[in-house]
Amino acid sequence: MLEESPARAAQAILIAAREGVLDAQALLGQILLDGRGIAQDQALAVRWFGIAAEQGHLMARNMLGRCHEHGWGCTADASIAAGHYRVAAEAGLDWAMYNYANLLATGRGVIEDQVQALSLYRQAAELGHAKSMNLLGRYLEEGRVCPADPQAARDWYRRSAVGGDFRGQFSYAAVLADEGKIDEALGWLHKALDGGNLNFLRVASQTLSTSTDPRIHGLVTEYQQRARELTPR
Repeated sequence: MLEESPARAAQAILIAAREGVLDAQALLGQILLDGRGIAQDQALAVRWFGIAAEQGHLMARNMLGRCHEHGWGCTADASIAAGHYRVAAEAGLDWAMYNYANLLATGRGVIEDQVQALSLYRQAAELGHAKSMNLLGRYLEEGRVCPADPQAARDWYRRSAVGGDFRGQFSYAAVLADEGKIDEALGWLHKALDGGNLNFLRVASQTLSTSTDPRIHGLVTEYQQRARELTPR
């Protein structure tokens, strides 16, 4: 219903949230954050995420972390974000494991801890989280705070790619290209192009420009064009 009639769906979600339906409270926070079917109000989104989180809704707790990390409806504070992510991660939420690991890996809001970040990426990857699979693959490929294992890295990149993560698709394509499997690599590069965000496309186009294979190098223009389309006016 949210896709077919966002406004009607938003009203139904609002009613359910006010009646105490936990999932509706978390969903209300999300649509207020996005402005889908209802006037965007990020501060009110934070309030509803908080209401649901206090009752144990893990994704709402994770979204509170996102709001505090990025300053959506509140003052940006990575340390507060880390606290929310940690609670949801310890309760088993893969997205929170991933987000908390990102802060640990970069030392934002917490003391940098690559070992713990790797552990969380691995836990989330084993739960099926595609973005974590890609980052686990990167640690294994580079041998960062763990023994290098190119074959294991390749497998995690493949699983991430199949799972739909555009960065995983790009990583797997790079491995395939190194193996000389250019046709397969091109297929994944096109998938990454279709799903990638602006920052990814900008960085990826620079990486592609260093390729010695003319077919891969030829994708630079397509990546740059897609990045221009996504650039805010």
